[in-house]
Amino acid sequence: MSLNTLLKRSPKITKFLLDRFIRLHNYSYHKISEYASALETGIHPKHAIMDYHRFFADRIESHERVLDLGCGNGFLAYDMAAKAKQVVGIDIREANVAKAKKRFSRDNLEFLVGDATVYPFTERFDVIVLSNVLEHIEHRVAFLQSLKKVSAKILFRVPMIDRDWTAMYKKLHGYDYRLDNTHFIEYTLETLQAELKEAGWKLTSYQVNWGEVWGVMEVA
Repeated sequence: MSLNTLLKRSPKITKFLLDRFIRLHNYSYHKISEYASALETGIHPKHAIMDYHRFFADRIESHERVLDLGCGNGFLAYDMAAKAKQVVGIDIREANVAKAKKRFSRDNLEFLVGDATVYPFTERFDVIVLSNVLEHIEHRVAFLQSLKKVSAKILFRVPMIDRDWTAMYKKLHGYDYRLDNTHFIEYTLETLQAELKEAGWKLTSYQVNWGEVWGVMEVA
């Protein structure tokens, strides 16, 4: 009996195998990222391959002050500081900020430890950057509303759930479809626009790259 015949006649076996391969697929994705980053001295190769730093730098002017929320390892903030007047990066993890300070340095670049959802901002910035940050925030509408007092413009990138059919299939059948288990959401363009509208922001421009939305939002 061929494997195809066995699978057709034994749905329980098929479901068991599907379950195992989906779990392996999720596990493999994270391990590929982990090992590929290790070979790149700790910097994920997606930075170079996706070239998303250019998207942010191209939308920043030399006179502008930029607030990079959830700055992570600081690489993006460092590249933006090559063009902007000033860049302040904030991350909730002390280890990330320590690494950023050690690895990336410019006179107009500062890194701080803090939770962006409750940080007591006392000044305004020309631009806020949220690079793969929104999906990690549980109460996103309230968070976006709070940022209006900090800036009227946000540059962002978020993952899309409809990046490929397997993610949608996983979700429909109750499997973990997320690229990261700390994500509260992965978007479609429609769910993103609805969320921004509820928070009082408007999507003024966007592009879809690498299964993500890269865009600009401004206060509505």
